[in-house]
Amino acid sequence: MKSDIYFMQRCAALGESAAAKGESPAGAVITKDDEIISEAMEAGKSKNDITCHAELEAIRFAVKKMGTNDLSGCVMYTTHEPCIMCSYSIRFYKIKKVVFQNAVQYLGGVSSSMPLLSTREVPPHWGEAPEIVHWNPFERNEL
Repeated sequence: MKSDIYFMQRCAALGESAAAKGESPAGAVITKDDEIISEAMEAGKSKNDITCHAELEAIRFAVKKMGTNDLSGCVMYTTHEPCIMCSYSIRFYKIKKVVFQNAVQYLGGVSSSMPLLSTREVPPHWGEAPEIVHWNPFERNEL
């Protein structure tokens, strides 16, 4: 069984690749049943499209690969706290758990005045909020 550390390290590697290409250093991985089903790095600058955050790109790839809008059996790992745009998508696609490392200063889906990852103020058919883990590699060895 792969550990959460393994998936977070993969996110970090994707973020490093994004930074090397002049993008923000963000990477995201989506897993199902302990296997990576999609992964992506930040691509907003290279694609000239603000919606190409790592999390959204990973969701797009997962939806295409799985052939469904229901990602309720999936976990997202990401280098950064999902913004409100990404959080909207995470909720819409019903991702069950989100593990992120770095909190963001503005418009975070957990820490801002618009906590879309945890609020109950969403359409009822979206279901429950995902489990949210703010991962700190210096505090624990394993989740």
